[in-house]
Amino acid sequence: MLETLLAPFRFEFMNEAFLITTLVAVPAALLSCFLVLKGWALLGDAVSHAVFPGVVLAYVLGWPLAVGAFLAGMFTAVATGYLGANSRIKQDTVMGVVFAGMFGLGVVMFVKVKTDLHLTHILFGNMLGVSWGDVVQTGAIALVVTGLVAFKWRDLLLYVFDPAQARAVGLRVQVLHYGLLALIALTIVAALQAVGIILAVAILIAPGAVAYLLCRTLRGMLVCAAAVAATAAFLGVYLSFFIDSDPAATVVLVLAFGFVVAFARSAVQVERLARGTSDVGARS
Repeated sequence: MLETLLAPFRFEFMNEAFLITTLVAVPAALLSCFLVLKGWALLGDAVSHAVFPGVVLAYVLGWPLAVGAFLAGMFTAVATGYLGANSRIKQDTVMGVVFAGMFGLGVVMFVKVKTDLHLTHILFGNMLGVSWGDVVQTGAIALVVTGLVAFKWRDLLLYVFDPAQARAVGLRVQVLHYGLLALIALTIVAALQAVGIILAVAILIAPGAVAYLLCRTLRGMLVCAAAVAATAAFLGVYLSFFIDSDPAATVVLVLAFGFVVAFARSAVQVERLARGTSDVGARS
């Protein structure tokens, strides 16, 4: 029985999958807290889809794919912010148009350019085919993102809740704004090998959503989101070995299940609180 349970750890490709998924999950979880509080869930979706043409262009030019993905992600984030601030169109509409256009451009480029890249690996990741070089690159990005969030989380908190107050106390709001966008783009680059473009949005939103339902402070949210993401990453990869499923998709399913459990727990607590309040009112 024990030998069966430990079977996934006997394979090097599984150990690499465990490691790279955890390295992606932690910084993504930290950023997901700010995305959820800021209401930027669609922005994570927009940037994750928009890196596709950057990946294809980087391949054509002979650049590292991570460089192309990062530049395309930053272009999308900046373009979305500019269009939203200088037009009457709402931010979510701008995001939808921009990310759909960028993703369509990526598909057209991919079809026209003769490459040996596998489209499914870009869209859904290739977790079981990563190398130790990919792990090192992802680890470096994770270290940078986690370190910056840990160093600036109080400033980011004030910016997320009240940009006007953040500006009034002397914080450089524009730097925080575009710095947060850059961290999102970097995290998506790190997630490219592990979970791919399509599923990257799940690890950028779900951990923060779960933590938001369970915690009352940002510090608690950050710790909870990181723990939820790391646990889901491990369980998803582990379960995929036994049920013969795609590891990235299984990780997302575990995160979705965690959200359902957190939502149910929160709903029960609200109901109990409402019942207790009504009982107190009836007695008085």
